[in-house]
Amino acid sequence: MYRNREPDENLGEILSQYGLRVKYLEDFGKITKVYSEQGVFALKSMPAQAGIDFIRNIQTLYQRGYNRIVPIYQAEGGRYGVLNNNRVYYLMPWLVDEESGERSERHKQMFRELARMHTLSVRDMPVDTEEREEHYNVTVEEWKKQRVFLDEFVVACEKKWYMAPFEMMFCSYYTDISQAMDYSLKKIESWAEKSKDLEKVRTVVTHGKVSLKHFIYNERGYGYFINFERSQQAPPHFDLLPFLEKTAKTYPSNNNDCIDWLYNYFRYFPFKEEEMLLFQSYLAYPGATVSIARKYFEKTNKSEYHSVRSLQRHYWQLKNIEYMVMKIEEIENSKKAAAAEAAQAAEQEQS
Repeated sequence: MYRNREPDENLGEILSQYGLRVKYLEDFGKITKVYSEQGVFALKSMPAQAGIDFIRNIQTLYQRGYNRIVPIYQAEGGRYGVLNNNRVYYLMPWLVDEESGERSERHKQMFRELARMHTLSVRDMPVDTEEREEHYNVTVEEWKKQRVFLDEFVVACEKKWYMAPFEMMFCSYYTDISQAMDYSLKKIESWAEKSKDLEKVRTVVTHGKVSLKHFIYNERGYGYFINFERSQQAPPHFDLLPFLEKTAKTYPSNNNDCIDWLYNYFRYFPFKEEEMLLFQSYLAYPGATVSIARKYFEKTNKSEYHSVRSLQRHYWQLKNIEYMVMKIEEIENSKKAAAAEAAQAAEQEQS
């Protein structure tokens, strides 16, 4: 961090397009804190190509009436960004996260706001049947190849008189890994059957990097999303899956809070049946664990110690995700059973 830095010619030109009379700057990583006679602001930049998508998505959210994003100030001509040296710069107010409340409640509010953002930005996109079938076939073929590799690897390990620590650990985890793969394949096959006749798919403006670090509170207690630089128009699970996978990267735990946050989201933006099937399939698939085993087999890993450590951590993640997946399965089955009972009761009343 550099205090009392004068703006260079490049930044001076950019900030002048916002009509700011700058006093001095401070650097905070990728953010420049701008002190001016008009107040304190945050200036950020990104590559030009990403900036085009960013500006378009921000405009979409504004037009749809979503205002829980930190305001992006308009430069001269009403532009939300300034192009300079193949980068897009944008200006925001400098906000300090004022919320110090209970962490779980903050997550619930963040997911509620995420659901509201998705609801306001939802758009049905036409789907090419052949492209969907190709995506399904390529995914299933790749998953089945990975399953064959795992089966062959565990057999090779078990044939040895003396297994290395990684091999012994992998053999003990093999059943859980293969069950996760089977579950994922079953769900994606169900998705393919359920969605084969659908001509459209729901997309939303996704945030791209959902976390509490990117959801801040102002002095009035309102939560706002920041850092939309990875936003895109995509299916809603593009926001949910990375968050859940990152949350599961910890010691083994039954993370019921995470299920509570997720269903707080579904309360405001419920998934359709085919969306839930695809979400469950992608969430359960143990791709990272498979990758570790392949790196070990191909001897591209750093050392036995690092390989064992990495496998252990990803196995914990797999088990944490397994708990989430089973809780989701339980809840969804309960909802289907309740709906079936309600439908049966309605039929009996009519008869």
